[in-house]
Amino acid sequence: MKAIILNLSAWVMLPIMDGFAKYLSFTLPVLQITWSRYFFTVVIALPIMLIFFRKNLTWSEQPKLQLTRGLLLFCANILFFYSISIISLAKALTLAFIAPLIVTALSPILLGEKVGLRRWAAVIIGFIGSLIVLRPGFVELNLASVAALGTGILYGFYLIVTRKLHNSDNPLLTLLLTGIVGAVIGSLIVPVVWVQPTITEWCMMFAIGFFASIGHLFLIFSLKYADASKLAPLGYFEIVTNIIIGYYFFSHFPSNWTFFGLFIIISSGIYIFKRELVIKSN
Repeated sequence: MKAIILNLSAWVMLPIMDGFAKYLSFTLPVLQITWSRYFFTVVIALPIMLIFFRKNLTWSEQPKLQLTRGLLLFCANILFFYSISIISLAKALTLAFIAPLIVTALSPILLGEKVGLRRWAAVIIGFIGSLIVLRPGFVELNLASVAALGTGILYGFYLIVTRKLHNSDNPLLTLLLTGIVGAVIGSLIVPVVWVQPTITEWCMMFAIGFFASIGHLFLIFSLKYADASKLAPLGYFEIVTNIIIGYYFFSHFPSNWTFFGLFIIISSGIYIFKRELVIKSN
């Protein structure tokens, strides 16, 4: 029960971060918003690590993979924050949900895992779900929708790298290093686009980092009480908080096509998770 509560709490926290990012995108550049997500994550997470988890701050056994992971998530965040600056939170997140399908499609090549016919079918069906959301040819395809799909693709690679790191580096160390990579890269880029924030905007930028760090800490702690494969389907709960925030603060409600595509993508993802559990138990 602890694992479920912590995991669901994380999926409540992270969409709040997205809501602040979307609101700030009306007045601030996407790169500056992305920088704040990483900079304030490090500001919040580093003292927590030093005070409570100092013994976990040993140097990474695979620094190149840590750097790659940080770069992938940084780029994914830029694409996602750009997409939600133009399209609804729900549509952007629905398209980003193709990440588990990307992991399944690429795992034979990058992880050496065997993917059977049924899981390939689930990947294809999930992709059809994303096409239903996009409806190319029926609705004008914009760059924001493509960016949301790109988020899912990059996040899929990010999940693959995370799997590779799972047996070598401590998850808390991985969280901190990912934040540092994004903060350093963002700090190098952000002066080019910097817009002086108001006090309110500074508070919102801090809130983005706060909800990102607390949300990811909850995810890590939930894994102490249950396997990642068992908790993975709970990640789809994020769409519930996402829809609520989009409706009440931005007057966006998903269309029937978005709901239909979302249903197909989630069903495919859950089927893949269940197949992985069956294969691991055999």
